Amino acid sequence: MNVSREPLKPRQLPLDLGHLPGLSRDDLVVSSANLQAVGMIDRWPDWPAPVVLLAGPAGSGKTHLAAIWREHSGAIQLDASDIVAHVGEIGASPVLIDDADQGKLDQEGLFHLINAIRGAHSHLLITARSFPSAWGVSLPDLASRLKAAATVEIEEPDDLLLVGVITKLFADRQVDVEPHVVQFLVRRIERSLSTAIRVVEKLDRAALEHKSRITRVLAAEMIGALDAGQGELEL
Repeated sequence: MNVSREPLKPRQLPLDLGHLPGLSRDDLVVSSANLQAVGMIDRWPDWPAPVVLLAGPAGSGKTHLAAIWREHSGAIQLDASDIVAHVGEIGASPVLIDDADQGKLDQEGLFHLINAIRGAHSHLLITARSFPSAWGVSLPDLASRLKAAATVEIEEPDDLLLVGVITKLFADRQVDVEPHVVQFLVRRIERSLSTAIRVVEKLDRAALEHKSRITRVLAAEMIGALDAGQGELEL
């Protein structure tokens, strides 16, 4: 018995090229959601306090803003879990601590660092997903120092920011996507930048595997698969 089989559609195994995001000031997407945070970075060194904290959800652009400030200020970046050993090395240099609330925080080190920054009339930029009151700080002197910091919240993304971020994420991967596809994604995905990052990555991989452009149909099937909890798109 002859059984007819449809030819399998060729699939290309996508290589993980580690698409690095553009982190320059020109790459920054600005909207009302992050306008205050961008303004604070652009105002340096005219800051209202020696310590500034940028707080916002995952993927909201905190690391991008921190990278811009570090490039402009020449800041030294320290790991939040290993501060105390480096306090004596910073001199009068500005300091950056990214993702301070993601992992074990060196509380003693941060306390001494803030004192050193204040004594040197320098600046410390801290980024985190939450405000210090949620960090579980057990050192009263550190809690007091953090209360004196100037805090700026990055809000959940609006349409303008999501459009700009999704367009930028595709551009970082050197992928051209029609504006109507981007608008469709903005209307359909969860309103978070972490979701936008995930969807762009999966759409890029699916298009590479199937050697196709990223169309509205492909985007709809991807979102449908994600909504159904499949996580992956099978075409």
